[in-house]
Amino acid sequence: MQVRSRKWIRETALNKSVKTSAMEIVVKATTAASRESDIKAVLLVGGKGTRLRSVLPSTPKPLAPLGNRFFLDLLVDQLRSQGIQRIIMCVGYLREQIEQEFGTGVCRDVSIEYAREDSPLGTGGAIRLAGQHIGNASEFLVLNGDSFLEVDLWKLIHFHRAHKAVATVALRRVENAARYGTVELNEAGQVTRFAEKAGVDRPGLVNAGVYVFNRSFLGGLPEGPASLEIDVLPRLVGRGFYGQEQDGMFIDIGRPEDYQLAQRLSERLSQAALHQGREGNA
Repeated sequence: MQVRSRKWIRETALNKSVKTSAMEIVVKATTAASRESDIKAVLLVGGKGTRLRSVLPSTPKPLAPLGNRFFLDLLVDQLRSQGIQRIIMCVGYLREQIEQEFGTGVCRDVSIEYAREDSPLGTGGAIRLAGQHIGNASEFLVLNGDSFLEVDLWKLIHFHRAHKAVATVALRRVENAARYGTVELNEAGQVTRFAEKAGVDRPGLVNAGVYVFNRSFLGGLPEGPASLEIDVLPRLVGRGFYGQEQDGMFIDIGRPEDYQLAQRLSERLSQAALHQGREGNA
């Protein structure tokens, strides 16, 4: 009978422990990579863009020309450059134009699915409709289709995860918050007040139209037409709703004068869409 030395036993146990730890690291890394690749982005591009009719009478707002491209290209570029290539477009008004231009996304190195509204559903209803395309992902992004915010999306996602939030909104401080939804936070980053378009000319922290939501958020959305900003988000205050302030470029093309500004800034906006890397996805 072979007698093993204590030293041999210790070394064997140590080798097994090292192998087990290495295997656990590989499994965790694989799981994390899978979780990252599951992330989808919902783009809200179904609105009628009534205020832009004077300059875009027969074009959906997301297809507003910007340089030699479209405003919607900014959002797709931003997502792709940060490694988020699975996109769901919520389409409605003049949706055929958007689908014809962007198709499956292959020409832009992304994958695009479409959630089609037969009648206007509002931003909340559109997200609920998109839920059928979310799959098993534990969280997903939502971006307004008529505004652009220079933001590191992975830092926002990791902030959301670290706070175990149900919903997280990117915020931007502006000089005149009259036409935006204003938000107040406590020191922990929890939203303590969410008010849509107060109409008061003063500086404030505003909703910049970029969100991270848990999958469970879909179950709380009302059936039928609903506004995310009016009917849904105010009810989330105090229930896992967080915000993170950003300082990058921010523009909303909802009014003709703002669209004209976006046209003048088209080159800077294009650069900003590609500027943020995947620094937060470590």
